[in-house]
Amino acid sequence: MITPVPTTAAQSSLLSRWEVRHKLVALLALIFSFSMIRELWLLPLIILVTVVIYSLSQLSFAYYWTRLRLPGFFLLMLALILPFGAGSTVLARIGPLALKLEGSLAVLLIAGKFLCIFALVLVLFAGTPLQKMVGALRCLGLPALLAEMLVFTNRYIYQLLTDLCQTQVAAGLRGFKGRSVRSLKPLAYIVGTLLVRSHNQSERVFQAMTLRGYGEESLVLKAGPVRTGDRLALAVALLLAAGFVFLQFFYFRAS
Repeated sequence: MITPVPTTAAQSSLLSRWEVRHKLVALLALIFSFSMIRELWLLPLIILVTVVIYSLSQLSFAYYWTRLRLPGFFLLMLALILPFGAGSTVLARIGPLALKLEGSLAVLLIAGKFLCIFALVLVLFAGTPLQKMVGALRCLGLPALLAEMLVFTNRYIYQLLTDLCQTQVAAGLRGFKGRSVRSLKPLAYIVGTLLVRSHNQSERVFQAMTLRGYGEESLVLKAGPVRTGDRLALAVALLLAAGFVFLQFFYFRAS
């Protein structure tokens, strides 16, 4: 069975001992404040805050890099297009293309905010078990049905991936390569088989859970105890988030 990437170091770090509800609210506040930044001079400040938080989480740079590859591809595409298409101040010419100042600064700001927000998202989810995260969301008002769907989805998505790997191995042993246009039809059959198998399995699981009393009462997930340090850390994070928003607003009014 396929299992999630272990994050033992993150789940034993200083941030892992932060009560989940407070951590969730604090990091989300920082993420939203980072997304509101429009001035480039604020970028070093949010990078500094992100580096401190990521260091406290004890996540490695390799962990960050491996998860940045897919979203980083779209960021790279933006970095290759925007500097040559936005703005009017030409910095340099590369053949028929003109590198422009406004586009380059916009890419720098977007990339900086994206990398910081992505790091905070990793800190939030890598250092917090899903069960505790869903419990915190439930305490903050998430409907019970959505909480149950999150828990069940996390459980069975790995089962689906396991079935996919087994199907790929079986197809490979029968000579299937999947590298040409002719492979589209067999691939469609494989996907259809997985969907039908998943539907049948979900029916069997639901029937088994119903026989065990599922549906009689909602899933109850409780958050951990709250300490004074949790409240202080939340207050600091909220002050930082409010400070970034205030600086952005003050600079906008002053200009």
